[in-house]
Amino acid sequence: MADQEEEDLRMALRMSMQHSPPEPKRSKPRDAPAGTQSGSPQESPESKSRRLQRELMAAAAEKRMLASRTTTALAGSGSGSASKVVNKAVELGAEGLGSGKELSEEEAQQLFSMVFGSEVSKDILAQWTNQGIRFSPDPDTSMGLVQHEGGPCGVLAAIQAFVLKYILFFSDELGKVAPGIAQNLGSRRLSNSPCFASNNFASLTEDEKARALVRSMGEILFLCGDNKRIVVATLSVISHNVEGYEDSLKEEVMAKALEGLSIESASDLQKILRVDTYTLQASAFQRLEEMIPVFRSRMGAMLFLISALLSRGLDSVQADRDDPSLPLVTAPFGHASQEIVNLLLCGQAVPNVFDGRMDLGGGMFLKGISRNVEVGFLTLLESLNFCKVGQYLKCPKWPIWVVGSESHYTVLFALDTTVQDENELEERESQIRKAFDAQDQSGGGGFISVEGFHQVLRETSVKLPPEKVDHLCNTGFIVWSEFWQVIMDLDKNLGGLKDSSGLMGKKVFDLYHFNGIAKSDLNGSQVTSGGETPVQRPRLTKLRVSVPPRWTPEEFMADVAVSSASGGNGSSGKDTEVAKPEPSQHAPLVDCIRTRWPRSVCNWMGDPPSIV
Repeated sequence: MADQEEEDLRMALRMSMQHSPPEPKRSKPRDAPAGTQSGSPQESPESKSRRLQRELMAAAAEKRMLASRTTTALAGSGSGSASKVVNKAVELGAEGLGSGKELSEEEAQQLFSMVFGSEVSKDILAQWTNQGIRFSPDPDTSMGLVQHEGGPCGVLAAIQAFVLKYILFFSDELGKVAPGIAQNLGSRRLSNSPCFASNNFASLTEDEKARALVRSMGEILFLCGDNKRIVVATLSVISHNVEGYEDSLKEEVMAKALEGLSIESASDLQKILRVDTYTLQASAFQRLEEMIPVFRSRMGAMLFLISALLSRGLDSVQADRDDPSLPLVTAPFGHASQEIVNLLLCGQAVPNVFDGRMDLGGGMFLKGISRNVEVGFLTLLESLNFCKVGQYLKCPKWPIWVVGSESHYTVLFALDTTVQDENELEERESQIRKAFDAQDQSGGGGFISVEGFHQVLRETSVKLPPEKVDHLCNTGFIVWSEFWQVIMDLDKNLGGLKDSSGLMGKKVFDLYHFNGIAKSDLNGSQVTSGGETPVQRPRLTKLRVSVPPRWTPEEFMADVAVSSASGGNGSSGKDTEVAKPEPSQHAPLVDCIRTRWPRSVCNWMGDPPSIV
């Protein structure tokens, strides 16, 4: 029966080739010499319709033949037949590739030199050609991308940050087949998903994670391409179409195609790299979805980096940088540079993390972040006074941050967007301070005239008792610190900040930290006859963060604590109680958190979070 079906399919193919192909189209027909007839009769509508139908039948027949061979082989004698199918798939892929564009020698040389420099070690190349973009198989960290090699963590962490954006805040849309990120970017809202409400990441399906990954990669690439285009890089040895195979076979097809493949020079890159450009979101996302098995392969992280660089344009990338002569992958350990991380977060390969640009005089300046971002960045280096992260990266649209240490990138995130909101007391303090500073003629000395003081009281609707006004004005000028102390002791109904809860605007909320490198996790130990064996897996740590308001002395906070049941803003006092606080815990991550929330106190259960 199967032989008969294959013979029928072959017959359809032969029928389709009985009609000679039409001549190439011309803008206008050639004029026949006078007195002669046209060289070939014009094709009638009926004949053309029959020919097109035969061509469609042949295309469908060819596809069915391939699927039929795959199914028959799988139904045969097990692993031996499956292996033959994999080999055949690789052969078919190698024969049918021609859609991707090959880079010129000059482009390949510029790309390779820009990424790796002229003297790159084989170890660094091995790191970047052996890291796929794959989710963790561990249920508790199933939303996270796993890192096996040192080096590409900057690429993985940036993708991870966007994946979390979609999982946490757009999860209701992950069930939709057709992606459409354009309408998502302008709105901030909370998801109704159970994952968002309870961080139950084990409930995520493979399809939901795949769609989050596709949307994340698409958003990053369009960001690099100024929302006009994306470039998707793939390899000539990989079949253009792997959708015809079962999931269990896709990885085998990929592994077989990549056997013995290495990239050690620009010429290697030119031989095997193929690129496609897309300007429409629908076709771009469809291509990225088809490419998921490729990005999961060991070349995935490098292919995505190349896609981002080409989407931005190699000349534009070099123009973004302060020193274009340095490689983007840094020696001696092969880490992703800040330029790579910034490219993936904000679409520009600038080397600095401050806002705007810094003018050095003489026409020289340093380039920083020029726009608001969806997900942000924090770094341990700021706590060590090596740099200053600007407000664009420190206060992103969504509460998700890539965290940089001296040697690694991880991700910090919250389930609730309100962690970035100012509480009521801080907002009021900002309003009063702004009005006070507007009257300060001392060049920032922190005092104003009596006339300016009365103007501040009018603008901020502060109603001080006459005796307080007289006391503050008796020296002829008003000092901020004295005025502020009076405001803190003044009831709210008079425009002051007196807080009956005694918390004075203290905020309490939860953050989560994800490190994609598999580490020993004592919290997930397996019990064996020889005792507990730590499990090697990515780490997800929940932190309880307590943040005093900007103006509160640290000694005051030592006497105030919030019960573990409270959350969110914490300023209402409804879910709070005065008690001895839990002892503060410290890890390098806490120093990073304090660059965003100064003087915050962090606590966690189990092993401390690791940013290396």
